[in-house]
Amino acid sequence: MPSERPLLTDPRLDPFRDLKQRGGQRSGIFVAEGEKLVVRLLASGLAVETIACTSALHARLASQISDATTVLLLESHEISQLIGFQFHRGVLALGRVPPVPALTDLLKRIPSGEPALAIGCPELRDPTNLGTIARTALALGAKLLLVGTDGVDPWSRRVLRTSMGAIFQLPVVETNDWPEVFRQLHEAGFETIATVLDAAAESLRESRFGPRRALFLGTEDPGLSEEIARSCRRRVTLPMAHGVDSLNVTVAAGIVMYHSTADWPASASGILGKHHD
Repeated sequence: MPSERPLLTDPRLDPFRDLKQRGGQRSGIFVAEGEKLVVRLLASGLAVETIACTSALHARLASQISDATTVLLLESHEISQLIGFQFHRGVLALGRVPPVPALTDLLKRIPSGEPALAIGCPELRDPTNLGTIARTALALGAKLLLVGTDGVDPWSRRVLRTSMGAIFQLPVVETNDWPEVFRQLHEAGFETIATVLDAAAESLRESRFGPRRALFLGTEDPGLSEEIARSCRRRVTLPMAHGVDSLNVTVAAGIVMYHSTADWPASASGILGKHHD
């Protein structure tokens, strides 16, 4: 793991250049920002190609960095100049997006009879929302996250940051073949549940789910498409008071996920860990 002090014009720094100006196109690589996120990336086993950091951060992280990773040392002001905004976290890492796992394989890995939660986000557009949902899903023991390829990239820097590395641990299936997704979920014994704003839907307060459940969450404004909602076996809604007609999708998702796992034994969800940011 030799380290170097490159010029800012070094092409190896190009993936970090002007980060905020980069679009959301899927490119096969991703950037993790900050010590906590980079530490979780290094512990995940995912491929890390380059780390750009200060000498102080390098000293703290050196024992965790693979010899296959290039380490480029910069001053704090150089990092800010490179990425195009004031940056105080001292370290950036360039990782390679892993191959998209096959849903069939993920479903086969869930032991028979074990409670299981899957989360579907077919069309989410806001990376902060997707990152928060991923973090909540991991905390509540979800087995996988289904993301539409027309929505936000789950490996975008803002998703990674707000998920606090949950994307490194939670298997993510990116797809637009939703009929096939529903076929596989149903064959694997999952109860598919659409979360909707519909007074005719089941009230979440009274809803009880089978041991395997897949929750589908709608977009920030219109909610789930009718096609996705029709494909689900059940529809649930969250009753609200005082004329409030909706919640932010991350808040609603957290409530519905917690409700759907409240009957699990603690060992199944692993939700008794400490809170950290």
